[in-house]
Amino acid sequence: MTPDTVGPLSRLIDVMKIPPRGQDVQVEATAEECAALARDFGLPGIQALSGDYQLQASAKGIHVTGLVRAAITQICVMTLDPFDSTIEEEVEVDFAESSGMPAEPPTDINEYEPPDEIVNGQIDLGALTAEFLALGLDPYPRKPGVDFSYRDPADEKDSPFAALNKLKGPE
Repeated sequence: MTPDTVGPLSRLIDVMKIPPRGQDVQVEATAEECAALARDFGLPGIQALSGDYQLQASAKGIHVTGLVRAAITQICVMTLDPFDSTIEEEVEVDFAESSGMPAEPPTDINEYEPPDEIVNGQIDLGALTAEFLALGLDPYPRKPGVDFSYRDPADEKDSPFAALNKLKGPE
């Protein structure tokens, strides 16, 4: 990892220092990191971002489970109004040294998810937190209560049943 490849949120963990019984790690983004991530993701704001992780050493590398939580502001694709929402994404990722990764994936590629790489003996839980925030973002966010039900009145006038509706009269 170089400073150019690390995003605005970085929390490096030395895999050699993870105890055999495992380790709990919490990542909490600062206000500056939240602002930088909001710019990167095109969001009006990220008020809070955190990740709670359990790290467990395995024969293959490091197994990470946890939960990413965020309080964000998005823009509604219908009204273009900003609105606040929360995101919770479950995390389950394996990390392995590049030498420990299989040369070829198994024959059924749908079942194979390669592990993330341990780089220079470290894993970056900050980058993992940002990645799962990105995965949790709705690409077409809608403000709560906004529904897309467009009906063009001109369509009713030109409908073959419009004349029948006129004959029916008021109810």
